[in-house]
Amino acid sequence: MPRMDYGLVLPSLGDEANRDGMVAAAELAEEHGFTDVWATDHILIDHAGAEDYGRIYEAITTLAWLAGRTRAIRLGASVIVVPMRNAVVLAKQLATLDALSEGRLIVGLGVGWSAAEFANVGVSDRFHVRGAYTEETIAVCRHLWSGSREPFHGRFHSFEDFSFQPLPAQGVNVPIWLGGRDERALRRAGRQADAYHASAASPSALAGRIPVVREAAEASARPMPRLSARARVEFDAGAESFYTIHGSPADVAADIRAFADLGVDHLALAFPPRDAVGLRAIVARFMREVVPLV
Repeated sequence: MPRMDYGLVLPSLGDEANRDGMVAAAELAEEHGFTDVWATDHILIDHAGAEDYGRIYEAITTLAWLAGRTRAIRLGASVIVVPMRNAVVLAKQLATLDALSEGRLIVGLGVGWSAAEFANVGVSDRFHVRGAYTEETIAVCRHLWSGSREPFHGRFHSFEDFSFQPLPAQGVNVPIWLGGRDERALRRAGRQADAYHASAASPSALAGRIPVVREAAEASARPMPRLSARARVEFDAGAESFYTIHGSPADVAADIRAFADLGVDHLALAFPPRDAVGLRAIVARFMREVVPLV
């Protein structure tokens, strides 16, 4: 089986999310050979989503803070809700983060799903054009990160007289990973992404999406994007209302092998503990009892 890279989702959301837990997660990722850590994004969710996202550390700020505390692991966002942000400001923030981290950024992007949150941040008019806005934002980022001095004219953004420095350490090739499950999102990933990053999707659900991504990539004369999946790991537990990798260590390893059989070579894993002690114990258990079985 090809090598599986593991990312560690930061415990940056939830009522018990705290600074020490995030520091521990970054340290554990480097100690155990995880390739990257991942921040989650929401800004001002409504009460219906507050149980999951009411307390959450802002993603880009969190990654910038961790960039100064780490040396090797890559820093990812899973995923930034693009249409809730100004595209040029976002391009600047991401370029700065990549420059300061010496080229360790992975830009995970998505279109979002909460109309209420769009309204809360003052961009309700973008909700129904969020796919088009995201596609243009990617074009804006690539244009600015390339160092081009040519004008940019799009549907939502237009600028001619500008200077953009510093450039990202990775230049125009900062990896962009796109999430989403709608067919339009899958085709967007095929056309524009370096990786398709699924979330809370079982191997069987993901299997139906991959051909759509591949077809869009081939139609755009692009290589097939890398395949990544984000999932919560629940040892010794049953299934939840959404997909989790759950059960015994052998069950967890079997699910990971099922992802690998589809061509997935990266898993961003979220473990339940928010505290440093709990995280250390469960990550150590994963490395000791699961990884040798994969």
